[in-house]
Amino acid sequence: MSQANLPHLQKVASQVRRDIVRMVHACQSGHPGGSLGCADFLVALYFHQLKHSSNFQMDGKGEDLFFLSNGHISPVWYSVLARARYFEVKELSTFRFLNTRLQGHPTTHEHLPGVRIASGSLGQGLSVALGAAQAKKMNNDNQLVYVLMGDGEQQEGQVWEAAMYAAHNKVDNVIATIDYNGQQIDGPVDKVLSLIDLKAKWEAFGWTVMEFNGNNMEQTVAALEKAKSLTGKGKPVMNIMRTEMGFGVDYMMGSHKWHGVAPNDEELKKALAQLEETLGDY
Repeated sequence: MSQANLPHLQKVASQVRRDIVRMVHACQSGHPGGSLGCADFLVALYFHQLKHSSNFQMDGKGEDLFFLSNGHISPVWYSVLARARYFEVKELSTFRFLNTRLQGHPTTHEHLPGVRIASGSLGQGLSVALGAAQAKKMNNDNQLVYVLMGDGEQQEGQVWEAAMYAAHNKVDNVIATIDYNGQQIDGPVDKVLSLIDLKAKWEAFGWTVMEFNGNNMEQTVAALEKAKSLTGKGKPVMNIMRTEMGFGVDYMMGSHKWHGVAPNDEELKKALAQLEETLGDY
């Protein structure tokens, strides 16, 4: 990727962060902290890395697939999908309102383009991604499967069952990423249930593991490209992505308080003053 494209990705990420705080504020509900931290990653994924089409088909044949396991950060995913033209940007104004397609956790019965599984019950996304990856192999589909998980989610036993399964079956067309911001709903991850050496754990389970700063667009793009180059070599690939909860909004950064709290009117004003409007607000 040329350096000239990085400023565009950064501008998209800034607009996505504006979308996030406005969406959560409007309904006074949702999860802004993790969403803000993952904006660079999802923008780099959808606007640079993925082979995908906004003409959404559930089976995803001939396309890369993405699954959001930590579904509570739906605001960032909805914003990226809208900005990537899966649906109209103005629909972001319906976030978390009754009888709309943009519910707090992504679901499938609303038939929102881009969403293939209901998620938010933590621990399940990696298993789904592995099934989709194996289906692609069986169908001679050479595209890749991506999945994003949270760091608190690593406390779920199903994650480690999936980790063993992937290595044993050489599911080498999947790229998993962990958002390692060190915070979860009840406090710092290290205090709730320490993950100790997460890189060593995944390597011991037979995965190729990389680490990068997910709040640096250049590093994020480079890491995604590197991860792709490591597929097809007999081992699944894991990215441990270091981020800061609430990144981009100074009073939200680094605190578990903003895992699931909406900003009030004054806090929204302060947040928007720090985030450049680049693509136009909805």
